[in-house]
Amino acid sequence: MGESGKEATRLEELEEAQAEVDIWKYVFGYTEIAAVKCAIELGIPDVLEGQEHPVTLSQLCSILNCSPSFLYRIMRFLVHCNVFKQQSMSDGSIGYVQTPISRRMTKSGDRNMTAFILLEGSPPMLAPWHGLSSRVLANGSPAFKSTHGEDVWSYAAANPAHSELIDNAMACDARVAISAIVNGCPEIFEGISTLVDVGGGNGTALGLLVKAFPWIKGINFDLPHVASVAPARDGITHVGGDMFKSVPQADAAFIMWVLHDWGDDECIEILKRCREAIPKEKGKVIIVEAVVNEGDREDDMLEHVRLMLDMVMMAHTNKGKERTLKEWENVILEAGFTHYTVKSIPAVQSVIEAYP
Repeated sequence: MGESGKEATRLEELEEAQAEVDIWKYVFGYTEIAAVKCAIELGIPDVLEGQEHPVTLSQLCSILNCSPSFLYRIMRFLVHCNVFKQQSMSDGSIGYVQTPISRRMTKSGDRNMTAFILLEGSPPMLAPWHGLSSRVLANGSPAFKSTHGEDVWSYAAANPAHSELIDNAMACDARVAISAIVNGCPEIFEGISTLVDVGGGNGTALGLLVKAFPWIKGINFDLPHVASVAPARDGITHVGGDMFKSVPQADAAFIMWVLHDWGDDECIEILKRCREAIPKEKGKVIIVEAVVNEGDREDDMLEHVRLMLDMVMMAHTNKGKERTLKEWENVILEAGFTHYTVKSIPAVQSVIEAYP
């Protein structure tokens, strides 16, 4: 056997050895999600965040009223996963402290993603994953609808607690994405006096935009059962309605993480209603959505998240998907827009400005 053959054999052996390790990720992969959800529900990140010094196991047990043996095993696992850290204390004992990732699991803070984790880890959202293979079949039915008998939006309308969980989860991402937009491309809001947020949920995103650009009058537009319980916010009017029928008029329409929930035909209809709501001469629609790179930017650390989101769309929506730039171009032009621009921001999403 030549050197090239030996090298190929060594590579195969290394791949086999790695496979022996990696296969367990798919056997027990859910354990990380479950343990993190457990920590959030117990309030461990919030306890650690409020302490000046490392917190011992006994202190954690006392504060949270937990079983020492069980809590120790949870903490041991999450320390191994780098969710929390251990620190030695002056008396020789071991205490736990926060990490950048666990700080995103508190119930407050501008970058917390707690509600998003709790939404995706909730029984209604986990159950459809068991029907993913059926969804992929040629005549497969939507996984969420097959599981619950209705689509995710009808389910949310009939279950206020789940609707609130969705709104809170979207608010988590909004705080991250809007900060990236405000800091990265504030010029896109110049000259806009009125802005309608289409599918704006509880108004978190629009509230942040109005705060950053106080000359804007905001209209938070969503389904009636969502808009009716949205909290009052300065500079914002909440309006209920159906985006497939009409959108309130404004200088510009803002639509973030809504279009990926729908198929191309539905996206085109929504964008048409948005185009009708803005001035033809100077109006625009600001689309904040993921743009799948298809290998164009291998250094993009968020690309894996976009591809995971595409799987989420397959599990949780009827026709939703994450789109490539070419796919976005198709729906934008089909909706009657003449041109568009794309801006990258340090977030999962990009900013697409579509012009009539």
